[in-house]
Amino acid sequence: MGFRVLKGGMLTTVQDLGRSGYQSQGFNVGGVMDVRSFRIANLLLDNPENEAVLECTLIGPVLEFTAAQIIAITGGDFRPELNDEPIPMYTAIYVKKGDVLKVGSARTGRSCYLAFSNYIKVPVVMGSRSTNLRCGIGGFKGRKLEDGDFLDSRINRRIYLPYFLSRTLDIRDYEKSSVTIRVIMGPQENYFSRRGIENFLSEEYTVSSQFDRMGLRLEGPFIETKKGSDIISDGIALGAVQVPSHGKPIILLSDRQTTGGYAKIATVASVDLPLLAQRRMDDRIRFRKISVTEAQRLLREEEQKLQFMRDRIHRPCREVLECRLAAKRLEKLFRELQL
Repeated sequence: MGFRVLKGGMLTTVQDLGRSGYQSQGFNVGGVMDVRSFRIANLLLDNPENEAVLECTLIGPVLEFTAAQIIAITGGDFRPELNDEPIPMYTAIYVKKGDVLKVGSARTGRSCYLAFSNYIKVPVVMGSRSTNLRCGIGGFKGRKLEDGDFLDSRINRRIYLPYFLSRTLDIRDYEKSSVTIRVIMGPQENYFSRRGIENFLSEEYTVSSQFDRMGLRLEGPFIETKKGSDIISDGIALGAVQVPSHGKPIILLSDRQTTGGYAKIATVASVDLPLLAQRRMDDRIRFRKISVTEAQRLLREEEQKLQFMRDRIHRPCREVLECRLAAKRLEKLFRELQL
């Protein structure tokens, strides 16, 4: 009732929002890298907001479906094909038993998200279905998907979604290779010299090859400290920007450690974490300082945008409205002719 993995892709794992509540015991949260794309994928199918998906990195998998269901693919443009025919991103797609889905290589972005109307059947571990690769738990056998794997479905949802033709969104979030990332300064801003802070906020940095689910290292101007960057280890927030002694920023992401001993010059605003997670090697990044109040306002705006998307896909599409209008005009004309 699920799907068979013909090719596993570069790094395809089952993910949701991760394991919250265990950082005090040294266990990291994990979960999807791009929360926005993850939420939109489930939104398109009326799935629960935290329903598990496949996260595909750089090169996607090839899947054969063993039952009919509806899927949606969001995030970077991986040029997906169904039975060798291109299909759109950010759209609910009906698939039949025996159909073959090829998720190609990333034209834009770094990750894409594949949601299923029938829900992936994997165990819940510590409140989450996410794959923790370092610990080998969660997801499908605690590892990435490999050729020949079979993932079953938890339910057999009826193959129907209201306003099906409306379930498409025109989103192109990750086309640019140069972006500005908004940050809140601190918590160890006082460890850095004025020149170091000026470099961080005014200069351009480049994404290095050292980029995985734990974090990404940037190349660029040296960030100077006053007396070194070593601190007594403290908690690491998602998006924390550490600066070790080499003076190059490291931004901590989904699989980050729970504590760290390097000074943190800033933290990436939550709304810009998806944009950051979708960077590719040699992409260029600049940082802009904002306040906590501004970051909270941006997060509220993001929730409003997601609500607009929900409303948008639950209305008849333009073609249906035009057909209804044409039908009413024909009905009116027919009545007039009878008179």
